[in-house]
Amino acid sequence: MKSVPLGVSSLRSSRLAYGCWRIGGQAEHPELTAEREASGRAAIITAYENGFRLFDHADIYSDGAGEIIFGKALKEVPEMRNEVIIASKCGIRKAGDPAPNSPQRYDFSREHIISACERSLKRLGVERIDLYQLHRPDFLANPEEVAAAFSELRLAGKVREFGVSNFRPSFLAMLQKFCAMPLIVNQVEINLLHLQTLSDGTIDQCITEKITPLAWSPLAAGRITYNGAIDLHEPHHAQRLKLRDVLDLIAREHSSTRMIVALSWLLKHPAGIIPIIGTTTLDRIKESARAVELELTREEWYRLYEAGCGHRVP
Repeated sequence: MKSVPLGVSSLRSSRLAYGCWRIGGQAEHPELTAEREASGRAAIITAYENGFRLFDHADIYSDGAGEIIFGKALKEVPEMRNEVIIASKCGIRKAGDPAPNSPQRYDFSREHIISACERSLKRLGVERIDLYQLHRPDFLANPEEVAAAFSELRLAGKVREFGVSNFRPSFLAMLQKFCAMPLIVNQVEINLLHLQTLSDGTIDQCITEKITPLAWSPLAAGRITYNGAIDLHEPHHAQRLKLRDVLDLIAREHSSTRMIVALSWLLKHPAGIIPIIGTTTLDRIKESARAVELELTREEWYRLYEAGCGHRVP
């Protein structure tokens, strides 16, 4: 799979990334069984064998189980470590941490960033995380404190590069003013049913500042590829039906699939969007890798955009 640079860094990622959110099982307190570990390792290794070189984690994914499983996959296939980018995120603290009455919240304090990183390193079984991101904006963030934590982690050799996730342009610009190192990615939701990042300045900023957009949920949590009946009482059912029809039409024209066309739509954008694939089904991981082979025309791109918007371009 073709590689591309991440931001202005020397890191190079595959055009598709693999997201490890689901490999640990259910989101809340999963039971890490031998069967779950084996299926998680199989998904990771299948992605690696099909050209994926960026693996996306977060400390809250399955309460860290995803990082543990990935660490075990690295031991099973040790040559992976020198070929892949390990990315993880911190900053979301779940309800009950540390006290039973603690609310779910965001925490960009120096203490939390440092300790969260060290816990992720231990779970992953590595000495350095290649790309470390702040997961969601903390309204109480002190940018000087964040910058100091980043510098401390880099100086200690625990993190190579830094980025953010779900940041609005103004928040990212503010934080960058205080950080000595460039913030090289912004991981945001973008797909044919969630187009706001194309019009709210997020993608514009990425191009201007040479920040790589990572697209989470590129298939809208499976709604784009869903083949079942769509509830006609759903507010946007007509939009989904229209998008399904256009995707299927273009897929037939290219002897392709709905999944491949939807991912290729993201890949065509000049911002260099990297879709993060989250399926744990091995055949679908292999299928998704074929998206890099399809080049949509400008006309096809806008037909899909129009269907995703639910109305004609003005």
